[in-house]
Amino acid sequence: MASATPDVPEQDAVFMRRALQLARCVAHRVSPNPRVGAVIVKDGRVLGEGYHRGPGHPHAEIEALQQASGDVKGATLYVTLEPCCHYGRTPPCAPALIERGIRRVVAPFADPNPLVSGRGFEMLRENGITVDTGVCVEEAMRLNEAFMTFHVLRRPFIVSKWAMTLDGRIATDSGHSKWVSNEESRTYVQEIRAQVDAILVGIGTVLVDNPRLSVRLPGYTGEQPRRIIADGNLRIPLRARCLEGVPPGHCIIATTAGAPKDRMARLRDAGHTLLVTSGKKGLIDTRSLIRELYALGIQSVLCEGGSSLNGSLYECQLVDKLVAFIAPKIVGGCASKAPITGWGVDTMHRALRLGNLTVRQFGTDICVEGYVFGLFGPAQPEPVRSGDADTTDDAASQVATEY
Repeated sequence: MASATPDVPEQDAVFMRRALQLARCVAHRVSPNPRVGAVIVKDGRVLGEGYHRGPGHPHAEIEALQQASGDVKGATLYVTLEPCCHYGRTPPCAPALIERGIRRVVAPFADPNPLVSGRGFEMLRENGITVDTGVCVEEAMRLNEAFMTFHVLRRPFIVSKWAMTLDGRIATDSGHSKWVSNEESRTYVQEIRAQVDAILVGIGTVLVDNPRLSVRLPGYTGEQPRRIIADGNLRIPLRARCLEGVPPGHCIIATTAGAPKDRMARLRDAGHTLLVTSGKKGLIDTRSLIRELYALGIQSVLCEGGSSLNGSLYECQLVDKLVAFIAPKIVGGCASKAPITGWGVDTMHRALRLGNLTVRQFGTDICVEGYVFGLFGPAQPEPVRSGDADTTDDAASQVATEY
């Protein structure tokens, strides 16, 4: 992965990498905001640093200004995303930079948020501040892969996750699956959960495993991800663990118009969100579901199964990233399931190949991570456009104004 374009000064790359490092300091998600880090440098010396801690907190640029030791007039600001110029939960950053006399701003690229989208750079330039871009572009995009996907492709960033045995099974013939992976792998899954807006499962997973779909890391203080259950016929038990102990509207049950009306009423009365999507014979239309999640402002989704739900996401080319755990176990069997069903290729040369591959070890388990479709994968479908999706620029702007 390139750190910067060849004509970028090495000093700019060094300080931008520090800004990127700062942006990663928050252990939990900060959506709907992007992760941002900032470094103020004058005469080769760092005067101040900052990073954004989440909605309602100062932006990274403001934190860096507040932490600065000495006069920042004439200094250079390195920031991992274009400074904002609009009022959201906090005041805009660009006017503060102008007021404090920052001479130069270095950023990887413009903010894809339609409320910013070059306007911050324009305001800075109009006030005599030099703006340079193109530094550490790939790293900065990956840092905010969900934010970028949401605003560029106008859909959530989707992570597909599974754990399987060496012979490619996610459960035994009897359906038993606890546990395929070891405790270290499961802890890493909890860390992934802490980074996403929502966790998605199919009704089969709920009926068989009865998962809680929550982050259970020791000392975790961030918000819990929303829980999404794809259930075309509303078979979900009202006492399912994923429906317990959550604020009103936190659980989303995606269903179809053919689901029993009395079940719809009971779930709504219990405070859950129902998304009635298009679909036939109890099967939810996956693209319709993803459009609905975009309209709700959900930027990232972790899909934890089952196999048919995974298959539909791959068939629709909606999977951005795969996280697969392989345990050194063999279960065999004739009816045991593979991680994906319902979708496949007929020849090996048509197999999907992962890009930007990472392989790591958790105890005896192997974890393979890579990108499939979207902005970062080797197979890139066309972006969802307003004519193809039931979304509008107004909807995107309403989501964007939350930060």
